[in-house]
Amino acid sequence: MEKIKRFIRKIIIFLKEVKVELKQVSWPSRSETIKYTLIVIGFSLAVAFFLGALDFFFTLLMEKFIL
Repeated sequence: MEKIKRFIRKIIIFLKEVKVELKQVSWPSRSETIKYTLIVIGFSLAVAFFLGALDFFFTLLMEKFIL
């Protein structure tokens, strides 16, 4: 029973420390969040296009020279 009480006390202490740390976090503004999200989406689309083009190119090479 004592182990359970210690465990619960540790959890409570941990959660209090988490609350204190979260107050110190510098959260991005809404416009920053939107800007960074659009950057990530754009970069992801660019990488997807590049990899798709490589796949298409290598598929053509495979069909022409090997198959």
